[in-house]
Amino acid sequence: MLLTGASRGIGHATVKLFQKHNWKVFTVSRQPFSEDCKWPAARESHIQADLADLNSVEEIAKEVRRRLPHGKLHALVNNAGISPKGKNRTRLGVLKSDIHTWSTVLNVNLISNALLARALFPELARAKGAIVNVTSIAGFKVHPFAGTAYAASKAALFALTREMAHEFGPDGIRVNAIAPGEIDTSILSPGTEDIVNNEIPLHRLGDPREVAETIHFLCGPASSYITGTEIHINGGQHV
Repeated sequence: MLLTGASRGIGHATVKLFQKHNWKVFTVSRQPFSEDCKWPAARESHIQADLADLNSVEEIAKEVRRRLPHGKLHALVNNAGISPKGKNRTRLGVLKSDIHTWSTVLNVNLISNALLARALFPELARAKGAIVNVTSIAGFKVHPFAGTAYAASKAALFALTREMAHEFGPDGIRVNAIAPGEIDTSILSPGTEDIVNNEIPLHRLGDPREVAETIHFLCGPASSYITGTEIHINGGQHV
């Protein structure tokens, strides 16, 4: 499996879960390999790259190809995402989002996902693999903390999920998305407790492992007839 955005939160939990189930996991992150990491063979599995630079995609694919056993990639999880903030971590609307913000967010959150899938299509097809795109509740509901560029990128990512499911299906590749809500990670904004108390029927944050379990389900045989869908992981926040 190749997973982007692996250094923390949902990505970190997903790597741990897949390794527990004996998957060989390649990780992509802007961060260099940490010497504090205790995962087996983590150094050999890590690829440092910034997906804001779309020229890095071919290099990532080339490196993954070099390391793949038998030329098969069983899963691609597009988890990398950025949500820029304004001064004092304020939400960036249309009027405060400049061209750099738009281009960076769209490159990381959307375009690089399509380019990675295209670059690694032969390896995914050989394995009859699965792609999971990580969208967000902000993709279909105005969110008090997620900015406009982030929300637009995540809404577009589900459209991309449908398009890829339609195009890749004949080659046996399934493509789905998950849309997390308020998950207990280090990037939560102040005021999240108000959302938990007022908007989430389960009245709690989600755990990163709960998201990882859904990703694992979508990459495995139990979901073999599921493609082109988006699963909400938000404790009922969308209802």
